[in-house]
Amino acid sequence: MGPRESLSQIAEAMNAAVLGQEAVVERILLALLANGHVLMEGLPGTAKTRSVKTLSKLVESTFGRIQFTPDLLPSDVTGAEIYREQTATFEFQPGPIFGNLILADEINRAPAKVQSSLLEAMEERQVTVAGETHKLPELFMVLATQNPIEQEGTYPLPEAQMDRFLLYVRVDYPVGDVESAILRLVRAEKAKAATDPLPKLSQEIIFQARQEVHAIHVAEEAEKYIVDLVLATRNPQNYEGKFKDWIRLGASPRGTLALDAAARAHAWLQGQDFVSPENIRAVAPACLAHRLHLTYEAEAAGVTRSQVVEELLKEVVPV
Repeated sequence: MGPRESLSQIAEAMNAAVLGQEAVVERILLALLANGHVLMEGLPGTAKTRSVKTLSKLVESTFGRIQFTPDLLPSDVTGAEIYREQTATFEFQPGPIFGNLILADEINRAPAKVQSSLLEAMEERQVTVAGETHKLPELFMVLATQNPIEQEGTYPLPEAQMDRFLLYVRVDYPVGDVESAILRLVRAEKAKAATDPLPKLSQEIIFQARQEVHAIHVAEEAEKYIVDLVLATRNPQNYEGKFKDWIRLGASPRGTLALDAAARAHAWLQGQDFVSPENIRAVAPACLAHRLHLTYEAEAAGVTRSQVVEELLKEVVPV
């Protein structure tokens, strides 16, 4: 079985365990293939945590969970130097960040000081404590969940950290028929209905898949479309669409890189050997929405970042 078939099998297993969230599952797999991180936002009970835990059961990996709370300290995330009285020396005790798949649960429940403890790990795949740098595993992915910012007891994520998430995923409530299926699924799990577990996907297969994703061809026209989309967020006044009055600050160059990486991963999942405009449009909302800063007028009018990207895609078309 090749890497693409193996990933398709993982997608099927996740969709069977996390009902009605096919788009969320796809975004998680895109980030896994593109070696990026995912920020999932939704109301409590929408299977955000379940999605991450399910992936950890299907992939050969070390799972780390960090429950963000107001009293959490940065050292609770990264680890700290511990004094050993027996040897009169300091020894580094790794924190939960030293794993393969890291669930940063309710990341916006902790203040910015704690949230920023993830910055170096997410960008440079390393942690520096007491002047010493510690490398993280080659397979390293942060899957963060957060409740909507208007919920009581939450803190907005720093913009620098938002930019380090490859993809942003909005998790909505399931529809009625799916809710009934969830009832039956949970009943079966509580009754411990026998199921044949899938063999865990090896990290070597993931690395092989990533090499194939890197080999996906991106034509000059597709590159131009990616750049045009990002530049439109920075110069909205050059367009006639409604979004020109909504954007205060556009996406950084990380947005361009994210579009390229996610589009190639999307093309690979679709069985293509090249990136098409449809691949770019499919991943644009997840790559760009969290990187936009809206004007006060747009926020006052209740305009969401996702709506801005939708209008952007109507106005900016491939050549």
